[in-house]
Amino acid sequence: MFTPKYYEQKDLKEIKEFLVENSFGILVNQVDNKPWATHIPLELAIDEDGSDILVGHIARANPQGKHFSENNTVLCIFNGPHSYISSSWYKEEEVPTWNYIAVHVYGKLSILSEKEVMASMHKLVNKYEKKSKNPISLNDMSDKTLRQVKGVIGFKIKINDIQATYKLSQTRPEDHEKIIDELEASKNPSACAIAQSMKKNTPKN
Repeated sequence: MFTPKYYEQKDLKEIKEFLVENSFGILVNQVDNKPWATHIPLELAIDEDGSDILVGHIARANPQGKHFSENNTVLCIFNGPHSYISSSWYKEEEVPTWNYIAVHVYGKLSILSEKEVMASMHKLVNKYEKKSKNPISLNDMSDKTLRQVKGVIGFKIKINDIQATYKLSQTRPEDHEKIIDELEASKNPSACAIAQSMKKNTPKN
């Protein structure tokens, strides 16, 4: 991913927090010599050897799974908030732009056993059921229902490179206050999230 140096996020703690909070990503590999992408939850975890990994699963019927290879690198894309930035908010004339947060993760994929897939699904469901009014648990489901796990391919991706772009008007610090005010006034959830990210990532004097 092309990232100008002033938009590059290098704080690994911040990036990991982003991945946890924005875990619905895009898994990309090659299928019949063409890029193939699947939109799925990709959960950040730690492997038994202490390495950072992503864990996920796809439908066994998805052609992407037939092209999984432990010798190939896959790409996982995570998108955060984004918003149009009007140059009418600037003190000096300039073209409009777009602020956004995006993270690309590269790594080597390996297939999980059925037991490992089930364990990962328990973690996934438990994570997202915490905020439910009536949380469910896979422990309460019948063996017949849980046999659906045979219809998926589970995998883990050992991370070997992370590229993070936080484009938050870093080159226009003199306009930050106005940009943030306008974003918040829009009441658009994504715009407001960008405003909060600008506040969070603005260097303190």
